[in-house]
Amino acid sequence: MATTSAIPASRLHGQEGRPSMVTVGTIIWLASDLLFFAALFAAYFTVRNVTPELWAQETELLNFPFAATNTSILVASSVTCQLGVFAAARGKAGRSAGLLNVREWGMREWFTLSFIMGAIFVGGQATEYAELIHEGLTLSSSAYGSLFYLATGFHGIHVVAGLMAFLLVIGRTFVTRKFTHEQAISAIVVSYYWHFVDVVWVALFASIYILQ
Repeated sequence: MATTSAIPASRLHGQEGRPSMVTVGTIIWLASDLLFFAALFAAYFTVRNVTPELWAQETELLNFPFAATNTSILVASSVTCQLGVFAAARGKAGRSAGLLNVREWGMREWFTLSFIMGAIFVGGQATEYAELIHEGLTLSSSAYGSLFYLATGFHGIHVVAGLMAFLLVIGRTFVTRKFTHEQAISAIVVSYYWHFVDVVWVALFASIYILQ
């Protein structure tokens, strides 16, 4: 449960007055990744306008309450992820009290909780896929099915990548004796990625399950 003194806020993004190159590179990469999702949204709405009858028929198979619950879990994981970043900013790698004392949690505990929530989301998405396939909605069944699985599946891959990043950051805190500035930067970069994944899913959820 070792902790170190607080890391100055001016250092979290590199030297004072200079952003971390890792942070800048991550933001640029996410911006380029956003273009791919934008293309998926464009294709989705274009095909929907061309075949509205197909959309009305296929969207009836969607389980809105289940998807809304799964979405809430993913959104909540963004909150716990950010709490982990706040702990990293204080130089707190792990908890300094009992596990039930949430106020004394460190980055490790908050990121672990975020990982669990993200894993639940992936499991929920897999469950939904199984139900939809059972109902006859597959990747090759229709244009709607192709776009639905392509958009949500590509996002799901991003979620899995984020889960692996959580494990990597958490694992590093066990390997090293001291919580370093580089580890804090890693936590911030992972949070950027995770928030991006969550925002994209909220947009997907609104487009697929609400607007339909």
